[in-house]
Amino acid sequence: MRLSLFSVIILVIAVFVLFVRVSRMRRFESFFMRFQPIRKRLDKIRIMRKKPMDFLLSSLTWLFAAVTVTALVFIISYILYMGVPNLTPSLFQYTFTPDNQTMLPSIITTALLVLSALSIAIPIGVFSAIYLVEYARRGSLYVKIIRVMTENLTGIPSIVFGLFGYLLFVTILGFGYSLLSGTLTVALMVLPLIIRTTEESLKAVPDTYREGSFGLGAGRLRTVFRIVLPSAMPGILAGVILSVGRIVGETAALMFTLGMVTRVPEGIMDSGRTLAVHMYILTGEGMHVGAAYATASVLLLLVICINAISGFIAKKLVKK
Repeated sequence: MRLSLFSVIILVIAVFVLFVRVSRMRRFESFFMRFQPIRKRLDKIRIMRKKPMDFLLSSLTWLFAAVTVTALVFIISYILYMGVPNLTPSLFQYTFTPDNQTMLPSIITTALLVLSALSIAIPIGVFSAIYLVEYARRGSLYVKIIRVMTENLTGIPSIVFGLFGYLLFVTILGFGYSLLSGTLTVALMVLPLIIRTTEESLKAVPDTYREGSFGLGAGRLRTVFRIVLPSAMPGILAGVILSVGRIVGETAALMFTLGMVTRVPEGIMDSGRTLAVHMYILTGEGMHVGAAYATASVLLLLVICINAISGFIAKKLVKK
């Protein structure tokens, strides 16, 4: 009787220990499940080792990506490190003086230039792309020539646009160094970019959207503006973001057309100075390097904010 009771006690203890171990194993299993992506990555590496070329290309891709991210972080950190300590309230005064290298007139001029250039380039670029995709006969020689020319214009250096704007707008048409000359020049610069990005965005819209709209009795014009354009809006907005970045960072073309006057333009025929030109001149003089770094940090933060806001708007449009 004592033996059987002892054996029962041993059996209960064994079951209890086994239950505890099983429960602990489940906890450990749930804990190690967190490292499952790492295991999958290691398994992929083991598989790629069996294929040396795939492993080499994958390693080079990760290496170049790491170098790119490191360089970007270093540049941004260095500019902010050198520029933020030099930001003072005097740099945001309205009047430029030899003792105060304020950047507020340049900020206002940059904003006026971006708004005026986009107000010209966006309607022309978007409507041109709509014609090429929706109205022109597909595969025609005329459309191919226009696409080749727009692609070539995208790769032309900005100094060429600057010389063209100087000869045409400043000299021949007599606009002089003015906001109008700079606006027309940078509008011509970003026009091919907007046309190409809009055209590719319109092509990405499935033809079933158009066919469904036509089947419901809608005309081509209503289909384009009610169905196609809203679907292609994120891609169009991406082209606008790239255009804004190019306008904000432009120097060579604007030095030949807009000028370098350190005041806010009171009209379209007045000259001015953008942030990029202001930073370039301060750096070239060598007497106000701190103000140049401060201008660079403001320009960098301005571009980052514009890209963040545009990306947020694009995500909202995609969800809709």
